[in-house]
Amino acid sequence: MLYSLHELFNIHLLGYISIRAGISFFIALILTLFILPRFIKWAQRTSSVQPINELAPQAHQQKAKTPTMGGIVFITSTIIASLFTIKFSNLYALGAIFTLILFSLIGFEDDYAKIKKSKNLAGLKARTKLTLQILASIVVTSFLSLFSDFNTELYIPFLKTPIFDMGIYAIVFWSLVIISTSNAVNLTDGLDGLATVPSLAALSSFAIIIYITGHTAISNYLLMPNFNVGEVAIVATALMGALIGFLWYNCHPAEVFMGDSGSLAIGAFLGYLAIVSKSEILLLLIGSVFVMETVSVILQVGSFKLRKKRVFLMAPIHHHFEMKKWAENKIIVRFWVIAILSNVIALITLKIR
Repeated sequence: MLYSLHELFNIHLLGYISIRAGISFFIALILTLFILPRFIKWAQRTSSVQPINELAPQAHQQKAKTPTMGGIVFITSTIIASLFTIKFSNLYALGAIFTLILFSLIGFEDDYAKIKKSKNLAGLKARTKLTLQILASIVVTSFLSLFSDFNTELYIPFLKTPIFDMGIYAIVFWSLVIISTSNAVNLTDGLDGLATVPSLAALSSFAIIIYITGHTAISNYLLMPNFNVGEVAIVATALMGALIGFLWYNCHPAEVFMGDSGSLAIGAFLGYLAIVSKSEILLLLIGSVFVMETVSVILQVGSFKLRKKRVFLMAPIHHHFEMKKWAENKIIVRFWVIAILSNVIALITLKIR
């Protein structure tokens, strides 16, 4: 809509991605701050609250009546803000919005099943959930590869040129990136605000990288790949604004949880951003907290199956520190610090490619 005003009335200011990104940020922020308290009251009236896993640390039982599915609010705010500010002819921006919608719907199905049965483990079956994620990711990555004709070359940090062209196999690799990141954020979302700030840090990094990638002069100066993906930064900043609004109510002690409708969508979107910015490998550093949480689960499950011994007191790793009697706020803030520092390092690598 805003870009159309630029074209119709020659309003140059609205032609700039940076201006529209800033506007999308504040639209999403204001919408989330306006809708969320009303959503919380509705969720409390209808008992749309988070069922707590019986195996979770004892301290989690007091969170049993906390409303969930807050992800529906901030994802909706993100989509509205994005549609108001993006250039509709840019397929990559449309793909970003489509990714948010698809994975949020999968998460909503899971959240709704848990609420309906009042049991944490009563959501979608793991196989069903994974199947839906695979199908959604194939749709998104096929759109990138076949319809938007996106470059399928693989780049790695510190090298100025791609290492090889993945061709049709890019769909498989990109789908793995999206599914892995989606589930990694979902695993991290176990404490108040724990997944929110690392997501904000990652979104900030990707917004910067994508903005650079979409601008020829800057990308050439930094010896980075150049593609017409700059508009995607607008969707990223919209989600940042929405998440800051959500954090206002999600910080400890949380008044609302994002649920799978939020965490699965955020993770899939981060995977999408990594793909369109040619930063699939750098994602390991940008999403270091999510990687750490996922690896802890893999190590725990693998060790128990092979050796009948646990590596951690409980997995994901944030539960390990809870079992060691760390205060919840201490765990959360320290994980935030790790996320911020790793993203600073990731951005430093841009100049030394």
